[in-house]
Amino acid sequence: MSPLNLGSGLDRDWLKLPHCEPGNRIGIFGGSFNPPHSGHRLVAATVLKRLGLDQVWWLVTPGNPLKSHSDLAPLEMRLHMTSALADHPRMKVTAFETVLGTPYTAKTLLALRAMRPAVRFVWVMGADNLASFHKWQDWRQIVGSVPVAIVDRPGASLSVLSSPMAKSFEKYRLPEERAARLPDMTAPTWTFLHTPLDQSSSTDLRQRQA
Repeated sequence: MSPLNLGSGLDRDWLKLPHCEPGNRIGIFGGSFNPPHSGHRLVAATVLKRLGLDQVWWLVTPGNPLKSHSDLAPLEMRLHMTSALADHPRMKVTAFETVLGTPYTAKTLLALRAMRPAVRFVWVMGADNLASFHKWQDWRQIVGSVPVAIVDRPGASLSVLSSPMAKSFEKYRLPEERAARLPDMTAPTWTFLHTPLDQSSSTDLRQRQA
C-alpha cells in the first residue's frame, strides 16, 4: 500500500508538518501511542517546560517496526486519541511519517532536518525505550543527528547507566541541571530528565480493553 493511500482517509492537516518559524526549538516525540496515556502527556509537558521548547510534535507512527501489529489500533483512531490528550497549545499532532513512507526514526529525522534546516529539533523519548534503543535502525545516526532528551519512566531509571546507548555516548551526556541548553547544542548530546513518575502503560491499557 502506498503512503498516499495509507493516509487517504485521514484529516489532511494530520499529514502536514505543523507550522513553525526559523529558529524554533521543536521536540519530536515519536511513538505508536497505542493508546496514548497520561504518562505520554507527562513526558511531553516535561520537555516543553524544562528544555524551553517552542513546540512538541507528537509524531504518531504507522507502527513500530520492532513490535507486533496484531493489536495495533487504526492510525486514525490513535490520532484522535492523541489529539485529545495533547491539549496544550504548543503541542501539535502529526502523522507525517505516513507521507514519508517510513517507520524508521533515523530517516524521519533526516527528512525533517532537510525540510526545516533553520529549526532546532530535539528527539524526545521516555526512558522505557532506552534499554532497547540500540535495536533501532541506525540508532547511532539518530543520536548523531539531533540532541536527545530522555524522560524518566517507571522502572527505567537504571537504564540510563546500563543501556548500550548510555554507555556508548556517556561522554556526551549533558547534566540535568543544564538541560535548558540542550536544544541549542550540537549533536551528539543528550540528557536524562527525572520527573514524578506516572504508572500508566499502553500495554496495561490494551490488556484491560481486551
